[in-house]
Amino acid sequence: MTHRRTKLSIAIVLVVLVLLAGAIYLRKEAPPEAARLLPESDGIVYFNLRPLRAATHFDQHPVEHSPEYQHFIDATGIQFEHDLDEAAFALHRMANPKGPNGELAFSEVFVGHFDGRRLADYLASIAASQETYAGHTVYDVSSEGRTVRVVLLGYDIVAVSNTPSSEQIHSMIDRYRTAALPFSGSSLLSKYYSKLPLLSVAWGIGQIGQPLANGGARVLGLKLPLPPDSTFLASLTWIGKIHLRVTQIAPTDAAAADTTESLETILVLVKSMANTPGAGTYDTDARALINSIVVERHRNEAVLTATLPTALLQRAMNHPQELKVLPVPEGGREQ
Repeated sequence: MTHRRTKLSIAIVLVVLVLLAGAIYLRKEAPPEAARLLPESDGIVYFNLRPLRAATHFDQHPVEHSPEYQHFIDATGIQFEHDLDEAAFALHRMANPKGPNGELAFSEVFVGHFDGRRLADYLASIAASQETYAGHTVYDVSSEGRTVRVVLLGYDIVAVSNTPSSEQIHSMIDRYRTAALPFSGSSLLSKYYSKLPLLSVAWGIGQIGQPLANGGARVLGLKLPLPPDSTFLASLTWIGKIHLRVTQIAPTDAAAADTTESLETILVLVKSMANTPGAGTYDTDARALINSIVVERHRNEAVLTATLPTALLQRAMNHPQELKVLPVPEGGREQ
């Protein structure tokens, strides 16, 4: 009997370990649901605001509300700094940059604590028209010459898109119906999400814009070569400290080597400025961030990593206007 109990205990432990390993694997390979709902796009940005809120307490700082935002709060009871838990954004390049959307249109998914009835009543009151698609009501709201489409997918999920057609909002409704599948999502997620660090609380994936690539990005007057077909992955990860990681996946090893060499040159200059007494005005947190930056190359990938001081992130979330990351020489200005 004892031998049988031992075997049963071992079997239970093995099952638990297998389930745990499977959960970890799925977490690494499967994007969060908010990101999986996004339509095909040129770029994606995702924020998990729960740990960011816990780390920075940005919800405890008074925020000045515009009259429009205050009207929204009064009508819906939703206050984003308190009620929003996750946000995912899809970036769509526009074929006509001079159109009503400009260079980019956006599709968004918000997850949080919403009063669905009050939100639906508010949307119905401001919508120019409505349509029903796959059992969901889509509210068409006119805004600055564009149509913003909004749909309540579930009691805690809202999808929004200001693209010229309804294709993207319909896509998000369709994806919501298959959201339980852990590997569903756009081709951009399927290709690159697994390259992001585990436990990232904020991240972005996408290619740089053609205008920036043609003009060449400049930092402190130095040109940074950025091939237009490079893909960038950026992430913030919380593991005791906040780790920043930015990866350029270049089309060739040589292109990644050029970026790495340019970044190293810029980094030497920036660190020199940050650590020379009297050379400029900067703060302790910004200097700690700058001194933690490391640049490496792995074949066709140029990788920049840094440790972000919690106090600096708190200021970025609560008082972005006060943030100064690069030192400013006396009598000069930031570039």
